[in-house]
Amino acid sequence: MKNLYLLLIIIIAISCKKNTSTQTGYPIKQVEIRSVILTDNFWLPRIKQIQEVTIPFAFNKCEEEGRMESFLIAGGVKEGKVCGKMPFDDTDLYKTIEGASYSLISNPDPELDAYIDSIIEIINIGQEDDGYLTTWFTIDPMNPPAWWVSPSGKRWLNPGGHELYNSGHMFEAAAAHYWATGKRNFLDIALKNADLLVKDFGPGKLEIPPGHQIVETGLIKLYQITNKKEYLELAKFFLDQRGKDTTINLGGAYAQDHIPVIEQKEAVGHAVRALYMYAGMTDIAAMYNDSAYLNAVNAIWNNVINKKIYITGGLGARHEGESFGDNYELPNLTAYCETCAAIGSVYWNYRLFLLTGDPKYIDVIEKTMYNGLISGISLDGIKFFYPNALESDGEYKFNHGAATRQPWFDCTCCPTNLIRFIPSIPSLVYATQEDNVFVNLYMSNKTKVNINGQVVEIIQETEYPLNGNIQLTVNPEKKKKFTVKLRVPGWFQNKPLPGNLYQYIGDIEGKMVVKLNDEELNAEVNNGYIELSKKWEKGDKIEVIFPMEVRKVIADEKVVDDQNKIALEYGPFVYCAEEIDNIEFDQIAISENQDFKIEEKPDILGGINIITPADEKNVYVPYYAWSNRGVGKMKVWFQVKSEN
Repeated sequence: MKNLYLLLIIIIAISCKKNTSTQTGYPIKQVEIRSVILTDNFWLPRIKQIQEVTIPFAFNKCEEEGRMESFLIAGGVKEGKVCGKMPFDDTDLYKTIEGASYSLISNPDPELDAYIDSIIEIINIGQEDDGYLTTWFTIDPMNPPAWWVSPSGKRWLNPGGHELYNSGHMFEAAAAHYWATGKRNFLDIALKNADLLVKDFGPGKLEIPPGHQIVETGLIKLYQITNKKEYLELAKFFLDQRGKDTTINLGGAYAQDHIPVIEQKEAVGHAVRALYMYAGMTDIAAMYNDSAYLNAVNAIWNNVINKKIYITGGLGARHEGESFGDNYELPNLTAYCETCAAIGSVYWNYRLFLLTGDPKYIDVIEKTMYNGLISGISLDGIKFFYPNALESDGEYKFNHGAATRQPWFDCTCCPTNLIRFIPSIPSLVYATQEDNVFVNLYMSNKTKVNINGQVVEIIQETEYPLNGNIQLTVNPEKKKKFTVKLRVPGWFQNKPLPGNLYQYIGDIEGKMVVKLNDEELNAEVNNGYIELSKKWEKGDKIEVIFPMEVRKVIADEKVVDDQNKIALEYGPFVYCAEEIDNIEFDQIAISENQDFKIEEKPDILGGINIITPADEKNVYVPYYAWSNRGVGKMKVWFQVKSEN
């Protein structure tokens, strides 16, 4: 990482007064990262690991593989050919900067701050005078680095060139850096590029859609910072171009370009492209109050939840095209479930929550985060899954040439996406709307939220997800009436996920307990929340207990691969069995009436609860932690054992 300084002469950090004006279009406000200080035993170590291990690891990898060098070659500071193997290699640097920027909020680090500035200066060197910025094209437009890009020598006309995808991730990263630091050095590079897009695309100009979606949400983030309406209008324009007869052939349904977006009702094609697009569509639905966009988003979400989501929250059934399959096509051994798709799902579902206040979207987020998302990174923080299978025979090399996690990929979208996402997790915990504060995720933290002009401190203490006991202390500046809305997790309401694709066998036996200042309440659940309204004063304490039990899950019979099979859950965790723990792995079966117990294992896999049958020696571990002890067999779904 430090070797990069040899490439620089002088780095000047440019600062400015931060513009806090935003135009979100959403009725519910996110409580941002800087307002939530984690003290949590589950998520805080993971965020620190990203900060201390994975971010330096990724920057070093970017340097070793020529990511920084590409910008210097494009800018004429160095001589050379295109570095890297993918036309979107620039985005590895952008996404790592984004995660590092979020990291600076919770963990100020002057050395990292200065290092980011040095990289931004290198990016600046690679930008063309009119704002264009895709290094492979600037260096050698007739010789792209990937075989699926057809060279034309002209900007924007190669959908596989990912020029607008590069811009989108740059916009996302520049916005994060600006929000985190207040500096304009990266933001100004992004705005110069965005202004070029406004100049080149639009009615009467280039009327073509992006090859790979994400520029839409990136433009919207720049609009939220600048209030420049042209950015928002261009984002909608790009979405409106999909499904039209243009000069660009994106591949039809593979790129969600088969029909106009407002007519789409089913999740199809490349899963990551789709999920980024659905997030952008939700932004447009919110900001334009556009019912056609909202109807399409709702129809697609219902299709995903009822027919195309894995029990782990994973999305994307097929390796071919990294794509969604047909309805109910959810194979386990060959599941794709790209880590990037899990992250895209969180981004999309959180927008839907901000628009509606419906906790079912948080249920999807929680299931995804604790299972099919963090499974993408090893416990040591430097090995990664690109796909996240739900079964392994120990031989099939499902992970781009490996049957376990790998330290890097030719296409490194997933490692760098984890880097940009995990440090942002604190921003998902709370939200506000008028005199309501939503407590959506349970993890120990301290926060200060603004409720109708008054600052209220909330202290949350919990060992969730290892158990369901949560305590909150509410400290308003002065006595104030408002409503605390505590999300009741879907797993406690007998829903493994929203929709009808999965269901539990039997009901949960434990009783929810809600106490206010040590007095037990007969609290009702209203639209998925426990609502506590009162005139709050300093020191008010809330205690909630969601009893956790081992639950058996079955899938809709239309899911062929899960017929006559059972999966196990405990709280938000999906469990699996690994060969290393089970001598007779291939004979594991579960009966519908089988009893299980939980055992705490603080010295295994970073500290977990294991599930064991009351009458057998089989061992089940949380799915996210599998394949951290060598290559071997694994299953999430188990054959139903006959009761006879």
